[in-house]
Amino acid sequence: TELIFKEAQVKKSIAVIGAGPAGLSFAVYAADRGHQVKIFEASHQIGGQFNIAKTVPGKEEFYETLRYFSRQIELRPNIELVLNHQATYEELSQANFDEIVVATGVTPRQLQFEGIDHPKVLSYLQVLKERVPVGQRVAIIGAGGIGFDTAEYLTHEGESGSLNPEKFYEEWGIDTQYEHVGGLKQPRVEASEREIYLLQRKTAAVGAGLGKTTGWIHRTGLKNRQVKMFAGVQYDKVDDQGLHITIDGKPSVLEVDHVVICAGQESFTAMYDQLKTDGKKVHLIGGAKEAGELDAKRAIRQGAELAATL
Repeated sequence: TELIFKEAQVKKSIAVIGAGPAGLSFAVYAADRGHQVKIFEASHQIGGQFNIAKTVPGKEEFYETLRYFSRQIELRPNIELVLNHQATYEELSQANFDEIVVATGVTPRQLQFEGIDHPKVLSYLQVLKERVPVGQRVAIIGAGGIGFDTAEYLTHEGESGSLNPEKFYEEWGIDTQYEHVGGLKQPRVEASEREIYLLQRKTAAVGAGLGKTTGWIHRTGLKNRQVKMFAGVQYDKVDDQGLHITIDGKPSVLEVDHVVICAGQESFTAMYDQLKTDGKKVHLIGGAKEAGELDAKRAIRQGAELAATL
């Protein structure tokens, strides 16, 4: 009753900038209503941030979400997908699209402190997307969703437990033969070869902002892999020795090989304001509208809701 997709009375030509979850959702539902949709994606593949998330152990189901959207695009002749193409302001302002949907997602938030450009410093994109080699001792700056995901990625070896049920049962102490009381046994967690520090500026408990239903799983999983978590951290500098920090007024040095920046994201709104000023009918959805903690469900729903109204 809240979200109804009726055939559009006026069929429109719509440009979608960005093929992340929000843009893909919008395109599919708008096409179903009869609109002609053209998606511009700068990358060689659809998915946006999903292409980073799907590499994290436990999030492999995102491969299936992207396979779904890829197939939905193939099934709809009124969707044109243009990959490896970054739509420009000039291109969009001169084209006669009836509506333009900006779904350009997010960019990593930049931090400023001494040594931020040191060779030891990596961004989460370099680790999760570009697969840059990472050393044995690592400090992760930022303990939100992406900080936890990066820690999961760096502490896992071999096959993910979410793909191998037997490994999952071992990790969580599940006795499928019921030889122990309650079907529970002593968990056997693979020790991580890396020493990981997960740090945040906030003084709240590390991981307090994670999802209510799954946050405890992520916190427990990292604790089982001996990840050291610290709150209320001040970042002083990075040098050849490592990451210099201060906690409760006490300075110390984490002698790490790499420092990975996971300090959140900022909305990337591309040329939304320029197009709006030009009088174009332009809309903002997904991470480009609200960076926050990335929420795929929210992005997909925003795309669907907009498609239902145009």
